[in-house]
Amino acid sequence: MTEEILVNITPQETRVAFVENGVLQEVHIERSHGKGITGNVYRGKVVRVLPGMQAAFVNIGLERTGFLHAGDILVNHVKEGTNPDEKGLISNLVREGEHIVVQAIKDPIGTKGARLTTNIAIPSRNLVYLPGTDYVGISQRISGDEDRKRLKKLVTEVRDQEQIKGGFIVRTAGESVTSPDVLQDIQFLCRIWERIEKQKTEVKLGLLHEDLPLAMRTLRDLATDEIERIRIDSRETYARARGLAMDLVPDVVQKMEYYPGERPIFDLYSVEDEIQKALDRAVPLKSGGHLVFDQTEAMTTVDVNTGAYVGKRNVEETLFKTNLEATQCIARQLRLRNLGGIIIVDFIDMQQEEHRRQVMRALDKALGRDGVRALIADMSSLGLVEITRKRTRESLERTLTQPCSACSGRGVQKTSQTICYEIFRELLRESRQFEAEGLMVLASQAVIDMLEDEESTGLADLQAFIGHPIQLQVEPAYTQEMFDVVLL
Repeated sequence: MTEEILVNITPQETRVAFVENGVLQEVHIERSHGKGITGNVYRGKVVRVLPGMQAAFVNIGLERTGFLHAGDILVNHVKEGTNPDEKGLISNLVREGEHIVVQAIKDPIGTKGARLTTNIAIPSRNLVYLPGTDYVGISQRISGDEDRKRLKKLVTEVRDQEQIKGGFIVRTAGESVTSPDVLQDIQFLCRIWERIEKQKTEVKLGLLHEDLPLAMRTLRDLATDEIERIRIDSRETYARARGLAMDLVPDVVQKMEYYPGERPIFDLYSVEDEIQKALDRAVPLKSGGHLVFDQTEAMTTVDVNTGAYVGKRNVEETLFKTNLEATQCIARQLRLRNLGGIIIVDFIDMQQEEHRRQVMRALDKALGRDGVRALIADMSSLGLVEITRKRTRESLERTLTQPCSACSGRGVQKTSQTICYEIFRELLRESRQFEAEGLMVLASQAVIDMLEDEESTGLADLQAFIGHPIQLQVEPAYTQEMFDVVLL
């Protein structure tokens, strides 16, 4: 299995593509306007406490206030004299007007502000520093008991020798870390925290620490041992990335290369085409079947269809093969489209229980390669599977598109005939309410054409009924659903 990372840099945006065996698996986009804030540390002011929601809204100097839930507040932040049984109440954790240091753990999404926490976590290549706790933990993806014990002992010893206050979590990338690696990471993280502590005395409200830009975060978070090559098409960014890699992840330096080719870097593996396809509702399967993705405010639904696939043996075998193929495609599309929250997959109903078990195992295995945590519920009797996938940023669709101005994001619009009948009702209403010598209808070309052709008899009857002439005029700027009735 070959894995590559392609980094495309322009003054307006940075794009990172994660390619596996020549196939795009993930794409990350960061624009100079509207940059993500996840990982940033702020000094904020509590502006409102909501006991009923067990939450508070915090002004961190952005357009929208951030949301801080009681469960995201460190216990050591509890006010003195608080009853032990009431420590978890938001009213005992923060108060309006109080200044607190918080970190964004989710970007603002839609109309919602950023999700915040007081449990600051600063990541490096191998470790995450938790200055507010004494906890030493190991990533859940490191499964071996002996490895977990060794790493916990190693980090604890180095921390105590350096007399560092705070806790640490060993990241998945630190599975084979050594004592010098741990020491290097701890010193790097402590320097960052010292700068944050200094900023706290200088900044009254706003940003204390900004996470690395996307190109640099890629080296820190995505450049695993399995990555064979990292290509960057900007000489300046390549030089900065090399400098960071030499300090933070020296083993990655030899995998990095500057891409000077005349052909755009995202054309190497048809990445641009794949991004365009990821905005389509329908995704074809190799067998001839297809998936249909519908993203709504509350959830995302995925419908599995056999399409043109008829199979070679029997109906049950056809359905099973289509569902099995769909599991791989669904896992890839969730990563590529960055879909989070609740995802409902409507598999084609299968009769055999063994086929259902195999499909669920295949889906679980495919999602296991996803770097974002996802939980899968059992398949229902109707073939429905519920997946919850952690959401920290906007989906690809919400990042690259906006609701259609013609249909207001519905994906459909009223027919010309429907608009004609609405116009008839509006003409009647206007003629009864106001005195006028005549009426003029302003509408799109398609609607006017129908009024002059198929609905001309109805228009003539209406004109005779109201006793006023009706004029028609095309407005090129109007969409099909737009019209006006003007008094003459």
